[in-house]
Amino acid sequence: MTEPNYKELSETDLRGYVKSHPHDEDAFQYYLSIVRKKPGVVVGKDDTEQLIEELRKRI
Repeated sequence: MTEPNYKELSETDLRGYVKSHPHDEDAFQYYLSIVRKKPGVVVGKDDTEQLIEELRKRI
């Protein structure tokens, strides 16, 4: 299986790809790098994500 060239995907297409391939860390990191470059955008975790992460640490 070949990986898509992330630089050729639109931001919308890349977001869709990341959502449908949650284990593709490279795609996720590339998407975050695009989002973080936007002025005024803060990338963070919501309460549910923080709870899940904390539970995983404790299990």
